[in-house]
Amino acid sequence: MFTGIIRATTDVLDHTTHNNLLVVTFLKPKGWGIGLGDSIATNGVCLTVSDIGDTTYTAELMEETLTKSSFGTTIPEQVNLETSLTLNSLLDGHIVQGHVDTTGTIIARTDSGGSACITVRISNINPTLVIPKGSITIDGISLTVVDVHKDKITVSLVDYTLDNTIAGEYWQVDTIVNIEYDMIGKYIARYMQYTQN
Repeated sequence: MFTGIIRATTDVLDHTTHNNLLVVTFLKPKGWGIGLGDSIATNGVCLTVSDIGDTTYTAELMEETLTKSSFGTTIPEQVNLETSLTLNSLLDGHIVQGHVDTTGTIIARTDSGGSACITVRISNINPTLVIPKGSITIDGISLTVVDVHKDKITVSLVDYTLDNTIAGEYWQVDTIVNIEYDMIGKYIARYMQYTQN
């Protein structure tokens, strides 16, 4: 479990394919104690640490992850990172699983006074799970939905988010981003579907 509050960004150093898995090597953030088997949200995708070097660590992405996330189409130069929650962690964002539901494409970006307004097209958007002023996770960042349209949403990013995540530099028009709908909304929608059948 995660909160959508990014703790660090890091560089993607290498990637190869082995036994139908995408094996990605990341630069270990300074001061991070990473252990084998640790779960790290990487651009919103919950990845398990499979190997550790002096300054690097590696994760393996299976076919389902590649199908659902942006890693299946492009390997980013830099990624957002968040370590998993502990029982004494602050829930500063919202409850995030690291289970990406779909991807979206940034179609507009307007920067003004240190903040940015981002519009993301989600071709297979689930309208029951995206509500104005509700929570959504984009590339692992907990954000508030400003507006919802038929196939797109708008979010606003404050200067802190732009300075401390990949959104500031790497989120540009045509960037593919990972989308995770609000977990509470998903369970409510599933409950309503179950009770109506």
